[in-house]
Amino acid sequence: MLRVPAGTGTLGRTRAPARTGTPVRTRTPERTRTPAAARTLTGTRTAVCPGKVAPHARRVALGHPADPWGKMTVPVPNSTAMSWAQPELEPEPELERSPCLVGIVPIVYYSVLLGLGLPVNILTAVALSRLATRTKKSSYWYLLALTTSDILTQVFIIFVGFILQTAILARAVPSAFIHTVNVLEFTANHASTWVTVLLTVDRYVALCHPLRYRTVSYPRRTRKIIAAVFAAALATGIPFYWWLDMWRDADPPTALDTVLKWLHCVTSYFLPCSIFLATNSIIIRKLKQRRRAGGGKTTALLLAVTTVFIVLWAPRTIVMMCHLYVASVRRDWRVHLALDIANMVAMLNTSLNFFLYCFVSQTFRRTVGEVLRGHPRHGPCRGSGHFPPPALKPLKLLGSTAL
Repeated sequence: MLRVPAGTGTLGRTRAPARTGTPVRTRTPERTRTPAAARTLTGTRTAVCPGKVAPHARRVALGHPADPWGKMTVPVPNSTAMSWAQPELEPEPELERSPCLVGIVPIVYYSVLLGLGLPVNILTAVALSRLATRTKKSSYWYLLALTTSDILTQVFIIFVGFILQTAILARAVPSAFIHTVNVLEFTANHASTWVTVLLTVDRYVALCHPLRYRTVSYPRRTRKIIAAVFAAALATGIPFYWWLDMWRDADPPTALDTVLKWLHCVTSYFLPCSIFLATNSIIIRKLKQRRRAGGGKTTALLLAVTTVFIVLWAPRTIVMMCHLYVASVRRDWRVHLALDIANMVAMLNTSLNFFLYCFVSQTFRRTVGEVLRGHPRHGPCRGSGHFPPPALKPLKLLGSTAL
């Protein structure tokens, strides 16, 4: 029969001897020891207390990409960790998600915008294709490419992203599908932005270098440039396969989240707007020097497309900067609300160009009428491919490059 030493219990725990009253500490076997802190996947140590889940484990439970398999870390109770970890984790007010205050308003808004904007853009594309084929002007090809990118934006961002994926399916779709849709959304967005840049540069060359413009601007070359822009838009959209919506970012955003947000702001707003401001300032100065070729109204019509773009996309860019450096969308309901409104305002840009074209060009209005009546209006002037001069005189936007 084995005898147990007087100072040791059967489970390896210390027991005070009867004579001294001072406990003798013995080392707990490794298999029964519990850690005072749990090491996360990122290499940092996070305190764990009974009945609470570590912050990293909560982010994993909410679908944070740090754990691609969706596993949740289960903490092991430890009374030793509670004494120093409890004051730090007890409040945890920042772990609450910011509420969505707009309810179903965005879904109704996007449904109406898609139902009205998509048919209007299709009508615009048909009318511009007729004008581009009939007149052989580069400006019509750029406007046709811009309308095509707006249609792709409405299909991928508004319909697939907001309505189908978020409202109907509630994101119950494979992760690969979500990431692939991200690539298509940013491809359409970048194409729309940079085709607008091409249109602005085309008009700048036509006004400031008219002789050179006649030699370098022709339909075949214009179509090649447009194809190159769409290919570049697809290439710049591929990195956004790893994009996360701002309300699903980590708190604070990871380095990858920050890089992608800045890349989006630079390629979709800051750089294009810089080009718009530089070229438009020169165009305005040239138009002031040629008051007979057009006045203030002509300048306003020329700047309409780029101005609408700058104004409607500015709120989303501002909210994104606030999300990165001021307050997270996940934690602040005011930033969350501002993001919802900014997205709705930005998507409005995809449906306004039709009305701008109608206001600017009488030729475009007549062509739209032809499309709606179902038969073309014959009688171009002397086989030149243009409408009669009275239809072109009211515009005089850039001299020989009028719409």
